[in-house]
Amino acid sequence: MTIISSNKTDISVHQADLTDLDTAARLFDGYRQFYGQPSDLDAAATFLSERLRHHESVIFLARVSGQAIGFAQLYPAFSSVSMARTFILNDLYVCPEARGQGAAKRLLQTVEAFAASVGAIRVTLSTATSNEQAQALYESAGWKRDEQFHVYHRAIHG
Repeated sequence: MTIISSNKTDISVHQADLTDLDTAARLFDGYRQFYGQPSDLDAAATFLSERLRHHESVIFLARVSGQAIGFAQLYPAFSSVSMARTFILNDLYVCPEARGQGAAKRLLQTVEAFAASVGAIRVTLSTATSNEQAQALYESAGWKRDEQFHVYHRAIHG
């Protein structure tokens, strides 16, 4: 199912399913490498397969002329205070050779439309403080940097 498509740029975005696993895994592996992780295509495929099989994430693929060039992955969450559905946009990636064509913006639009269609009240994302290109994209698309809350992490080792 194509959610957003444009003849002008020939970018289409659709929600991925298990038939898209190899394509999604290749993009996911590239995303992880962008963040300094070693390539592991088998592990990427296994990870995404588990998320899709258990309905633990929603993945969108962006294509130009049928070729996959980017993806976004949403994880469902909830706001206890609002008693409403939210999503975490954990991953957004466009292949380096395909950047500048509007795929990332199209993925963001698709994420927002999907979240609205299922009644979510918010989509939240985090990006590296050094990733100024992504920050510029998010801000130009109307996303606001949180100035109300500090985010804390605690590593849990098994």
